Amino acid sequence: MPDANHLAAIVTLLAVLETFLFTVNVGRMRGRHKIEAPAMVGHPEFERACRIHGNTIESLVMFLPALWVATIFYGGQMPFWIGLVWVASRLIYAVGYAQKNTQLRGPGAGLSFLSILALIVIGAVGALG
Repeated sequence: MPDANHLAAIVTLLAVLETFLFTVNVGRMRGRHKIEAPAMVGHPEFERACRIHGNTIESLVMFLPALWVATIFYGGQMPFWIGLVWVASRLIYAVGYAQKNTQLRGPGAGLSFLSILALIVIGAVGALG
């Protein structure tokens, strides 16, 4: 198994790739529904794609520093596995939101929140030693 830094780098790249794909989807929906920039409204499917992307960016801003603090100060594989949960939970959230399925969207959002919280806790434990 790679060391903690390599594992965190893998999760970081997965998170960035996922966010990139959500960005591409916004452009795809903009084209499909003929919504000219800079408009952010116009069709519910486009608006959902924008919210999936925007909410992921909002979460990513907390996730990445928490992941790296946990990796540097706590170490081991735990930050990696929690990070994978975040990536998976954002995908669950996105699928649920796109399908207007609150049975997926809610748990996806909740799990991503809990994974960030877990990274903050183990990062603090490691940093405060």
